[in-house]
Amino acid sequence: MVSKRVSGITESATIRMGQIAEQLRAEGKSVLNFTLGEPDFITPEHICAAAKDAMDRGYTHYTSSAGIPELREEIAQKIRAENKVEAQAENVIVTPGGKQAIYEVMMSILDDGDEVLLLDPVWVSFEAAAKLAGGQPRWVTRLEKELTYEALEVASSERTKLIVINSPNNPAGYVLSDRELSTVADFAREHDLLVLSDEIYEKIIYGRAHTSIGSFDGMQGRTIMINGFSKTYAMTGWRIGYAVAPRWLLKEMLKVQQHTVSCAASISQYAALAALRSPQDCVTEMADEFRRRRDVIVKRLNEIGLRCVNPEGAFYAFVGAPDYGDDVQFTERLLKEAHIVVTPGSAFGDAGRGYVRFSFAASMANIVEAMDRLANIV
Repeated sequence: MVSKRVSGITESATIRMGQIAEQLRAEGKSVLNFTLGEPDFITPEHICAAAKDAMDRGYTHYTSSAGIPELREEIAQKIRAENKVEAQAENVIVTPGGKQAIYEVMMSILDDGDEVLLLDPVWVSFEAAAKLAGGQPRWVTRLEKELTYEALEVASSERTKLIVINSPNNPAGYVLSDRELSTVADFAREHDLLVLSDEIYEKIIYGRAHTSIGSFDGMQGRTIMINGFSKTYAMTGWRIGYAVAPRWLLKEMLKVQQHTVSCAASISQYAALAALRSPQDCVTEMADEFRRRRDVIVKRLNEIGLRCVNPEGAFYAFVGAPDYGDDVQFTERLLKEAHIVVTPGSAFGDAGRGYVRFSFAASMANIVEAMDRLANIV
């Protein structure tokens, strides 16, 4: 018999669709996979070399649960310089991926029945982490209209403890404006709430500047910044992320980490240290390539007749397909008739119904081929 906590959440639709793609490939089908949120680039050579050097030097044992001191300090310096937040190493915890950091936040602050405001559509792991911690998600629609104070107020109650924001956004690709961030900050201060700000896509942004809500007046003491190396440095398999949080909360998150995963992998930590200390040309080159792919896929989707709002960040095209059945039916049609695998928008919340998500973390050749196949069936 399984627990109510686990039975109350669903498996990741993104991972499930990716598994379907792999199964079809194994059967010899020519499948084009646009599901996974994973850069299709190789981790830069200098980062891999740093990991090999760490192994050669014997850095293959447990580290401090919060992370090696030099990496925590480097992250704090990055946060001060780039995000304009006065962080110290003592505000940083290094985790096995950003998901672990999110889970630790939820476990540290939520009691049964406490509410979490989520912007709909939302990356599904936020909802799952809140539920695993006993929390209750409350939804605020943010898709093609700006977030308002009134919308937050309608969704909240006296049980609300946390607001979750993700900018640049997965799945919709929007970037919250400074006005929207100011609205969230005002609401959090006036209602004494914490804000979890997932900024994992901060470097994959097009024509906009990334702003962290932690830099707003009065927000440093109530903001938890989540970030990592998976998207920026193509290090998804290294499982290395971090959180920057007030020290009182970091102490509680550290308890969860100590009693679950102990620490992030030592080798991955030294690789991450090299990533931060080295020139960032590899990041710029990858972001530029994502921009080129975005321009192609958005143009072709709109020409085909599938409405696609131009993503301002991340590497997802959230595509409206109202004339082709619901989003699940359209996903199945793409799979059966064109061997194109995408994620149905309803997997990200009610606001995603009628949409599908294309990840353009795929080669330009595959994007062009997929658009040609799509044009033949739509």
